[in-house]
Amino acid sequence: MQNPWPSGLSAFPLRNDRGWLLPSDEYFRGFLARPELAPVAGSCPAELALHNALLKFPSMPVTPAGLQTVQDADVRESYRLFLRFRDGLLAAGTLEAYYLSLFPRDGMGLINIPPLFIDLLAQAITYGLMNDSADAYEVRAGEMLFRSQRISSQDGQKLSGDREVLDMLSETGGLGDFGRFLAEAGGPMPTVNLQVLSDENAPDYLRQLGRHTYLLDLTHELSNDLSHGLVLTMTRARSGLNALARVLQKWVRHFLGVEVTIRALQKIDDPAWRWHVGLDVEATALLNDLYEGQEVDPVRLRRLLSLFRLDFADLREMRADVAGKPVYLGLMMNADGVVKLKPQNLLLNLPLSLPV
Repeated sequence: MQNPWPSGLSAFPLRNDRGWLLPSDEYFRGFLARPELAPVAGSCPAELALHNALLKFPSMPVTPAGLQTVQDADVRESYRLFLRFRDGLLAAGTLEAYYLSLFPRDGMGLINIPPLFIDLLAQAITYGLMNDSADAYEVRAGEMLFRSQRISSQDGQKLSGDREVLDMLSETGGLGDFGRFLAEAGGPMPTVNLQVLSDENAPDYLRQLGRHTYLLDLTHELSNDLSHGLVLTMTRARSGLNALARVLQKWVRHFLGVEVTIRALQKIDDPAWRWHVGLDVEATALLNDLYEGQEVDPVRLRRLLSLFRLDFADLREMRADVAGKPVYLGLMMNADGVVKLKPQNLLLNLPLSLPV
């Protein structure tokens, strides 16, 4: 896979014996190149000196007194958050161990870093999982684990696009401040053609990973009316939901060492339904309501993008009271058509026999 580290993460971290990612100096330098920390024309001498020193020695200690010499309060806060993240990651030893420490299964974790850093951790880990994959659909589905998606419908297709990119194109035509100026002035906006990921353009997508301009088709089944009351329903081999299911299988195996199979479902038809996990806040609430037999507004139900069935390969790895029972998953957009997947839910809420 080409360019596995978009957004400034140019160096693939080393791994330990378990295959977990070790934070390297080059990994931290990627953060220092981000706009939140990169110097600007008005940066004070103390900020420039700190940035240059960290570029040379990204793991160097920085005292509160040393940080206080930076004049801009917002810049000081950005560095404070980065250093807290860096120190926590170095103490944990691997990206995965640090990620798990933020979401312990006992619910007693303390998240003291911004959501952006959590998403960047998930991004690095996900691309690490995808590094030897030539499947562009899996790589694109993997973006859903760390970037919010906006869902739209087009010609019967259910399409997932990068929320940040789509909102930017809507506001500025992809031209940033200049595009915003054109919009405010009533000038013509350029046309930007987003592509739905396909076999034909998959190589182009893999060469442009950091741009997030490809849409993923989440349409799982196609129905064809054959007349006389007959409807042929076919499952799409290139469904983005199938690709997402494979990514989630890898995610569980990588963190928990547990083999599971996950497949997309259209409905839960199980009178012995025992366990479910929402892949986002909306799906969690919906599955809870359905499980408890509460009546659900049809408008809300239509926001459900998919259900999934998760099965353990080894039933001994499940809690004894639910061993052999499927785990149902749900993925849902909010009222604004946005999906924010929370992959940590799979690590926290599966019915494991032993703690991880």
